[in-house]
Amino acid sequence: MSDRAPAGQFLDAAIDLLRRVRDEEADSVTAAGTLLADTVESGGRLFAFGAGHSSLAAQDLVYRAGGLALMNLLAVPGVVGVDVRPAPLGSALERVDGLASAVLDSSPLRAGDALLIVSLSGRNALPVEMAMHARARGVRVIGVTSVAYASETESRHSSGTYLKDHCDLVLDSKIAVGDAELTLDNVPAPFAPASTVVTSALLQAVMATTAATLADRGLEPPLLRSGNVDGGHDWNGRVMERYRDRIFYRH
Repeated sequence: MSDRAPAGQFLDAAIDLLRRVRDEEADSVTAAGTLLADTVESGGRLFAFGAGHSSLAAQDLVYRAGGLALMNLLAVPGVVGVDVRPAPLGSALERVDGLASAVLDSSPLRAGDALLIVSLSGRNALPVEMAMHARARGVRVIGVTSVAYASETESRHSSGTYLKDHCDLVLDSKIAVGDAELTLDNVPAPFAPASTVVTSALLQAVMATTAATLADRGLEPPLLRSGNVDGGHDWNGRVMERYRDRIFYRH
C-alpha cells in the first residue's frame, strides 16, 4: 500500500474502477440502455431487483429525481436492505431454492417487461433463479454482477451456474472477489468496499442511455424531477398519472 492516506487511496481505486467500467463496458451499457428504451417504447414495464447491499443500487433507480418514472422495485421481504433482524437472515434467504419463483408468481412482472438483477457475486440461488424464471416468463433480463466471481468461487445454485449465465445482457462491475479495495499491515482484513458506488454509476449510465435513446426516437423520456425544485411535484404528478398502469410504487 502506498504512503497516501487511505481516503485518497480508496477514491483512486473507485475512480480506476469507474474508468474501467466506462471503457470496457461501453458496448454493454449501450445495449442495455437500448433494451430498456425498446421496452418503454413497446409498452413494457421496468423492474429492478437486488439482495443485501446489492439492493442499494437497485433502489437508487426507483422514484428517483432525474430517473425513469417507470422503474419499479421488485422487493423480496427479508433480502432488500439490511433492516431485517437478524441481519444474517437476509444472507440465508438468498440461498433458498424456490424463493424466486414464489416472488415472481406474486409480482406484476409479465412477458415484454424488463428486469435488472443486481448481484455482486451472482452465485446465490435467489438471483440465479430470478433470472432463470423471469426469462421463462418472457421477461428480458439484464444482470449486473462481477464476472470474476464465476471463475474464483463456486456457485451456490444446484445447477452450478451463475447470474451471468441466465441473462439477455450482462454488465460487469469489475469488482474484485471480496469487495474490499484496501489493505494495511495492521488491519487484519481487507476493507473499503467499492461495489455500491461503481454499480450505481454503471446503472445510472444505463438510465442516461435509455433516456437519450428515447429522445433520439422522438419520444419524451418519462423522467422524474426533484421534489425540492419549484414545480417538481406537479411535474411528477403528471408523469405518474400518464404512466399509472406501469408504475407500481405509487399504489
